[in-house]
Amino acid sequence: MAKRILTALIGAAVMGIGTQAASATTLGDVKAKGFLQCGVNTGLTGFASPDASGNWSGFDVDYCKAIAAAIFGDATKVKYTPTSAKDRFPALQSGEVDVLARNTTWTINRDTALGFNFRAVNYYDGQGFMVRKSLNVKSALELSGAAVCVQTGTTTELNLADYFKANNLQYNPVVFEKLEEVNAAYDAGRCDVYTTDQSGLYSLRLTLAAPDDHIILPEIISKEPLGPAVRQGDDQWFDIVSWVHYALVGAEDFGITQANVEEMKKSTNPDIQRFLGVEADTKIGTDLGLENDWAVKIIKAVGNYGEIFDRNIGAASPLKIERGLNALWSKGGIQYAPPVR
Repeated sequence: MAKRILTALIGAAVMGIGTQAASATTLGDVKAKGFLQCGVNTGLTGFASPDASGNWSGFDVDYCKAIAAAIFGDATKVKYTPTSAKDRFPALQSGEVDVLARNTTWTINRDTALGFNFRAVNYYDGQGFMVRKSLNVKSALELSGAAVCVQTGTTTELNLADYFKANNLQYNPVVFEKLEEVNAAYDAGRCDVYTTDQSGLYSLRLTLAAPDDHIILPEIISKEPLGPAVRQGDDQWFDIVSWVHYALVGAEDFGITQANVEEMKKSTNPDIQRFLGVEADTKIGTDLGLENDWAVKIIKAVGNYGEIFDRNIGAASPLKIERGLNALWSKGGIQYAPPVR
């Protein structure tokens, strides 16, 4: 009898804990502490990197700012947690960060076994290879026998093994946990090849001692849909993070920019009125748990998707990465926002 009572008490306690956890919301927690805790890269030029004063900037950083702007109307209400490829997932699982905006690939394992939710792909990428021009290599198929620098704990490491096996090529992996270690090893000549997402290669090449001595090979060996991740179990938070991306893409599609957003509030286009929260009786914000002008706050803070892309990694940046698949659906790409209605 005593054993049954003890079992029942333990069960009730577990149920109580579960009920308490389910009743809590990430949005409520973020509002209560007064800032968003955003997991980012430890330092990847164009995506997330701090300056000498500790001020963060980059493509992923702007997504953190956009989420904060949607919630608080203030893009500065963010604290950044630098995470390595190895510790980024425990940081999200444990609640150390509210959202992971760290050039992270959406995979079935991460979407299921690790307990994360992905939806919005903010950068369609693919894995590539960088080599020294002195190797006189024009294709990844010429890399048999090469020493390849790669970061452990990433899809990059798995894709590398698959590609070389599928093409009957031999290679010697030179593996490191931290991105900085991989960079230093390649720059020092400890390996012939550097492999990671192609966007990352453009970024990392700028940090090398002689950037012009290196080329990025044409092959893309994987699909790498990158985007923000959140923990499972909080649909409202999942919706907010997803719709922040869709608002950025939608703004570009409508021609709404950081400079003209106030003027565009006067538009007679009902889709734009609804999107900017000026349509009478709209609930586009309150249904998310935000103010109806949440999209206006985002655009005022960081601009639209195209503006974020261009200044951090595109034509107006040192990386000068072309939009490619990340162009709007109407301009040859696949970036597309669902309707706001």
